[in-house]
Amino acid sequence: MSHPLLMAASHTIHAQHAAPAVIHVPAIRYLTILPVIVMLGGAIVVLATTSLVKRPLRLRVATAMTVVISLSAFGLAWWQWADVMSRGASTSIDHAVVEDGFSVLITVLVTSAMALSALVAEGYLAREGIDGAELHVLALVSASGAILMGQANDLIIVFLGLEILSIALYVLTAFNHKRAESGEGALKYFVLGGFSSAIFVYGIALTYGATGTTNLTQIAAFLSHNVLVHDGLLLAGMALLLVGFAFKVAAVPFHMWTPDVYQGAPTPVTGFMAAVAKAGGFAALLRVFVSSFGVLSSDWRPIVYAIAVATLVIGAGLAVVQRDIKRMLAYSSINHAGFVLLGLQAATARGVSASLYYLFAYVFMVIGSFAVVTVIGGPGDRDHDIASYRGLARRQPLLAFVFALLLLAQAGVPFTTGFLTKFQVIIASVDAHSVPLAVIAMVSAAIAAFFYLRVALLMYAPDGEPSTGPAPAPELVTVGGAALPDFGAQTETRRELNAALLLERPAGAGEPGEAPARRVPWPAGVAIGICLAVTVVFGIIPAPLVDFAHKATLLFVP
Repeated sequence: MSHPLLMAASHTIHAQHAAPAVIHVPAIRYLTILPVIVMLGGAIVVLATTSLVKRPLRLRVATAMTVVISLSAFGLAWWQWADVMSRGASTSIDHAVVEDGFSVLITVLVTSAMALSALVAEGYLAREGIDGAELHVLALVSASGAILMGQANDLIIVFLGLEILSIALYVLTAFNHKRAESGEGALKYFVLGGFSSAIFVYGIALTYGATGTTNLTQIAAFLSHNVLVHDGLLLAGMALLLVGFAFKVAAVPFHMWTPDVYQGAPTPVTGFMAAVAKAGGFAALLRVFVSSFGVLSSDWRPIVYAIAVATLVIGAGLAVVQRDIKRMLAYSSINHAGFVLLGLQAATARGVSASLYYLFAYVFMVIGSFAVVTVIGGPGDRDHDIASYRGLARRQPLLAFVFALLLLAQAGVPFTTGFLTKFQVIIASVDAHSVPLAVIAMVSAAIAAFFYLRVALLMYAPDGEPSTGPAPAPELVTVGGAALPDFGAQTETRRELNAALLLERPAGAGEPGEAPARRVPWPAGVAIGICLAVTVVFGIIPAPLVDFAHKATLLFVP
């Protein structure tokens, strides 16, 4: 006879084998992730359409599909906003993704940038003879990563969004294979980006080791209810996370890639990168440090303070000496990152609101600016020396006027969003008792105004005497038996030579040494007009945008 204990064990084993395996599936609220699904799904649809047609997909069709996909995600974001306002903030997929006002604002921002960048790229691709929809597909994938970073409530999701954003940008940087600078910039971006991703993952691992979780809400709860006697592991994790984020937002001293990558990448890609990469990077940076590590703000605020000072000073200082307009705007973007860091360093609701407001205004200013640079760049995308902008107001007055307004907005001129954004972050910094930092920011803004105004004045500079190479030798006259040069004859000769050159120059070519007038494709014109309208309208009537940023802060999930 079998022993009763053996019989019981046998029944238990049979019962375990008979029971089906249960896989835990977290609850999914699809409205939360619908914009990401639309962007990624749209990229797949565009790619599939390209593969099913015999010839490369027409640029106009690819652009139209991309704009429709982006606007669809834009509309879904406002549906999310209405849902948040009525039901409050919520999480989904085992609390890994959050739907709140913060995530909605980032989604609105990224989808707008995607649609505008697609319009700008239309004329560039046609001018360079590049067919197909590869750029649109890669940009949609990259934008979905930025949206995911804004929605992330877990460090693993932040890393996933960061990699989706970055890998597509590496390829986009090298998209123009006809230019060696494009491949060089992509290689630098890829190598340094790989290092920053490894550092970021190491920071996640150390944070998990110190807190036992990667969920942002649970990290905040753990730090609120526990005091770490030995907090070295957590501080090291926070430092590595900050390094990873600082690379993505181009904060000093992790900005080394920015000038070369901005200069080498196709100009529409540069504008897209400057807008979307900064939006996604700062979205995750603000959420992780203010929402999760807010209890330890006294530990990380001094580091952010130092990074902000270096970013403000170096960004403005090095932009002054640049001759290439894209490198100048690259250092300008570094300076702008320093202003956004002011809101993070404040570590208050007002600081976060000011940073969000700054990001929103900056995206439209930078895309509009790079759209103009794309047009002026001409065939081959090479005319980016500042001298190419001399006399632009004479050749294309409307384009010069728009570019001047966008540059002045970046400088912080009143009645534009640039003035109000700088004012908001400086006030937030003063309220957080960081007065020296606010003073440094204002000084850097004054320095930055120089190189913005330099380009604006160059476009409106009056006609000067054009340079025609070596001056003809002056004629000699005899005065008191001595042969002296006749400078009057030299001047007259030069005038005649210049007149001949002006007559031979084709219409619309501008002065010698100037770039000729460029045709503005209507999609790029629409994008430039929208960027200018947002910059000016919300500069004169700022209340709706300020209120949007403020409510996005109030709806944080603690």
